[in-house]
Amino acid sequence: MPSITRRRPRSPDGRAAVEARVLAATERLLKEGIRFTDLGVQRIAAEAGVARSTFYTHFRDKTELLMRLAGTMRESSFDRTGDWDPGGPGDPLARLTEVFADVIRIYRTYAPVLAAVSEVAAYDEVVREYWAAGLEQFVTRTVDLLRIEQQAGRTPADLDVTTAGRLIVVGGDRFLADHVSTTSADPETDAAAARELAATWWYGAYRRPA
Repeated sequence: MPSITRRRPRSPDGRAAVEARVLAATERLLKEGIRFTDLGVQRIAAEAGVARSTFYTHFRDKTELLMRLAGTMRESSFDRTGDWDPGGPGDPLARLTEVFADVIRIYRTYAPVLAAVSEVAAYDEVVREYWAAGLEQFVTRTVDLLRIEQQAGRTPADLDVTTAGRLIVVGGDRFLADHVSTTSADPETDAAAARELAATWWYGAYRRPA
């Protein structure tokens, strides 16, 4: 009877390490100023020190790669904003300002990835819908928070929570993207940006004068 050689299962840790190298390599190339559209799989694989075939073992295509990068950024920033509770202890406006200061740091770190998302979303519906879906999750959470505050009598009864939630989330995302792309050489402006964005959220929606 012929012997049967069983393949050893691939180590999950090894797979994760390869994927991390590819993701990091792509970020480095983007930081060098290479447009994502002009960045070929072969160049990414070479930068990561893996074979082209290995790239396709871990990523279906460049679109999936970009969404993975964008997902890391989105989860980091959304998780940070999710920590904020307007009804929590301490000064809520001061805490919200700290949250946005952290979010701006995240946006700066991932500025090349954010630029790539904007670039590709202009012609790729999958990437466009992926990013929009993430914003929708944040909009839903914000609307829920506003509704809770309104029902508790802390936010004006005439506030349209759905419109207000979409306005501050989508508007805030656009502002942050613009801020890190146009003031990348002057991070000294970040503190003011965090303060003004927090004040816009707080006084424009959560504690808008009745």
